[in-house]
Amino acid sequence: MMKAVRKDKPLAWLRGEVKSPPFSKAARVETGYLLREVQRGKALSMPHSRPMPAIGPRCHELRVVDYGVTWRIVYRTDPDAIVIVGVFAKKTAQTPAAVLEACRERLKEYDDA
Repeated sequence: MMKAVRKDKPLAWLRGEVKSPPFSKAARVETGYLLREVQRGKALSMPHSRPMPAIGPRCHELRVVDYGVTWRIVYRTDPDAIVIVGVFAKKTAQTPAAVLEACRERLKEYDDA
């Protein structure tokens, strides 16, 4: 019997990147690991990921703690890809309204294209 080949969903980057600097090497590696888990269909939960319904359905944010900075990677799980909507350093307890609106707008443009 042949083994089924699991195909990871591709990443579609709409905005942002994960590189050192500004990410530390450890944070970059952790981000890569978490994104690969999402690509493989694993549903992550706190403390690594949380839903972001204020942005839209199937939207989440990865939470990566770095030296003095907490990074957020906003993503949406689509049937055919993981859509990376934005990467930012979170400095307040609440996600800024401008970030939420920018993410919603990017997804609308992506869906309309």
